[in-house]
Amino acid sequence: MVDCDYCGASFDGEEAYLDHLADSHEGELGAIDQRRVDSRGSDDDDGVSLSVVAAGVGLVLVVGAVLYVTQLSGGGGAEGIEGAALNESGDSERLSSVERFPSEGNQHVDSGTDISYAQSPPLSGTHYSTAARGGFYEEPQPAGNIVHGLEHGAVVIYYDEDAMNESTRTSLQAFADTHTGQWRSVIVVPNPDAEPESDFVLTAWRHRMYMDSYDARTVFAFLSEFLGRGPENPVR
Repeated sequence: MVDCDYCGASFDGEEAYLDHLADSHEGELGAIDQRRVDSRGSDDDDGVSLSVVAAGVGLVLVVGAVLYVTQLSGGGGAEGIEGAALNESGDSERLSSVERFPSEGNQHVDSGTDISYAQSPPLSGTHYSTAARGGFYEEPQPAGNIVHGLEHGAVVIYYDEDAMNESTRTSLQAFADTHTGQWRSVIVVPNPDAEPESDFVLTAWRHRMYMDSYDARTVFAFLSEFLGRGPENPVR
C-alpha cells in the first residue's frame, strides 16, 4: 500500500498513487512529487517526452532558487540563508539524492515502549504520544518522540559529532531557531548510530537524504521541499 503524503489516502500501487496526485493535488505538489507525476506519462503527439518538460520546469526552479539566494538572501554565499523565508519547493538539483520510503504506519504507543523501525534513523512508524520539540540537541532523543515530530511536519537533521565545527553548529542552531512552529519545526540531534552512513542525515516523513559535507543551501532546499508538510496537519 502507498499512503498519500497530502491527504492520507491509501492506494494499491505507485501508478494509482501518482494518478491520485495528478487528479486531486494539482498545485500542491513539491518539486520531487511533481517530477514523479510528470514522468509517468508517455511522449506527446509531437514526440516531446513529458520528462523533457519536467526537466525544463526543474531548470526554471533552479534559476529561481539561484536568483532568490543571490538577490534576496544577502548575496551569493550561504550567510543569512538560515533565517530566509522558504521557497515553495526545493532546488531539484540539490535534492536529486532524496530517497522516499513506504510508510511504516502511525500508531501511538506509551512512552518507553520498545519500537523497531525498518530505517535508522526512522522515517515513519509507530511512535510515542508526545512529539519532539524543535531545537538543537546535544544528546540523542527518543526515536518514538522524533517520529511523532516527523508526523507533525518537522524536519530532523542528524549530525555526526566528529564532523561538527563552529560554523556548522552555528548554522544548524540558526535553522532550528528560525523554524519553531508546532507543525513546521527543525530538530537537530546527534546521530544515534555508532557508525553513521553520512556525516549529516536530513529526514522528513518517509524521506531521507545523506549529506557528506555540510551545506546550508542544501539544508534550505530540503526545508523548502518538506518542512510543514507532514501527514497529520500540512501547513504549507
